[in-house]
Amino acid sequence: MDAELTALAAAGATALVQQMVTDGWEGVRGRVAALFSRGSGDEEGAVAGELEEARDEVVAARDTGDVAVADDVRAEWRSRLRRRLAADPDAVAELRALLAELGPDDGPSGSVVHNSISGGVQHGQVIQAHTVGDLTIGDSRDRQGR
Repeated sequence: MDAELTALAAAGATALVQQMVTDGWEGVRGRVAALFSRGSGDEEGAVAGELEEARDEVVAARDTGDVAVADDVRAEWRSRLRRRLAADPDAVAELRALLAELGPDDGPSGSVVHNSISGGVQHGQVIQAHTVGDLTIGDSRDRQGR
């Protein structure tokens, strides 16, 4: 069950960070804060504040292109979610329901991509990217006919 909780916490943290930069953030923030507080209004407010601070960090980092901040926030909330799920079995169902509502198409890219590489390839390059600009593979002299 620990591996299952770890995977669920990772999925939850990923969805949480993705939602931080969407229009649906307030609803998600409220649901996650409620998941952590489970009936304690004071605790719910504190968690909502922590989530909002994390969102501010992610938004500011996105504006500067610093992807490490989102990774750090994701790791922090993955750990917190894992501990919460281990301590409260009812939270497992709550998080699963939230993830099901968000669905795979609600992420920032609007889609899910699955890639696989197979065959007899012994070497070569594989590039996966959202955006690629000014890319040169090989020697630039090859393109100039030299």
